[in-house]
Amino acid sequence: MSQIPFSSPRDTFTLVGGVKIPCIGYGTWQTAPGMTADCVAAAIDAGYTHIDTAWVYGNEPEVGEGVRRSGRARESLFITTKHWVTERGYEKTKTAIDTSLKNLGLDYLDLYLIHWPCVEKLRPDWAEVNGDTWRAFEEAQRAGKLRAVGVSNFQEKHLRALFDVCSIRPAVNQIEFHPGYTQPETVRFTQEHGMVAEAWSPLGSGAVLKAPVLGEIAAKYGKSPAQVCVRFALEHGVLPLPKSTDPARMAANLDVFDFELSAEDRARLTNLTPSGFSTYLPEDAPADAIA
Repeated sequence: MSQIPFSSPRDTFTLVGGVKIPCIGYGTWQTAPGMTADCVAAAIDAGYTHIDTAWVYGNEPEVGEGVRRSGRARESLFITTKHWVTERGYEKTKTAIDTSLKNLGLDYLDLYLIHWPCVEKLRPDWAEVNGDTWRAFEEAQRAGKLRAVGVSNFQEKHLRALFDVCSIRPAVNQIEFHPGYTQPETVRFTQEHGMVAEAWSPLGSGAVLKAPVLGEIAAKYGKSPAQVCVRFALEHGVLPLPKSTDPARMAANLDVFDFELSAEDRARLTNLTPSGFSTYLPEDAPADAIA
């Protein structure tokens, strides 16, 4: 992939339905309790307008506090959270949406995602369970509570089953993506079916940043390993959600629009010896991740 169609972190992908989503987001997974509000406010001050969280992270109230502390107008920000596995099904999902809105102190969400699909090893009616959950998503979007709806960690089989029953197509599929772990089949299927692929853990939970090849490539471009990871995602048409608790690094992770990786370097990063992989996949993740 050559030149990406962005020149600023406030440039956007266009989602199904026309909603615009900033091309880089700020992730809040694994931020230490008590730090999230400060980090979110600092990220917004650094230039992020797209903030990603999830109910299971336990930090929705702090994310909401950070948003308020930033002083930014609500409509200038894009806020995502995710539905957890314990709340599957139509009725429980309706309550979960309202709970997240209350936690965040918001009247609406810009994007709401199914965090993990229900899978066959858990329930033989997995596709029906996902469909019932999705029906509540669609209802909430029509009611104005959600501007866009999507999924996370879905593979092709889970997406195809959802396509069979949905009336509103998912706008996003958020998956683990970083050098050495790119899930090419899932990315390809996601993009070919009109969804934006988002990258959680685009820095490989920090482990990838220690790879000698990544350090060599970063030095070549006069950039940090983290900046190369962010740029790598963008050059695959994938929306990265980097996380840092350091304001200088937050800002640096947005400064990725003045260089372009060569085809050779993209290939080297794609074929990097896997590191930083969470080991979570829908069909075999630990029970507490997908139950």
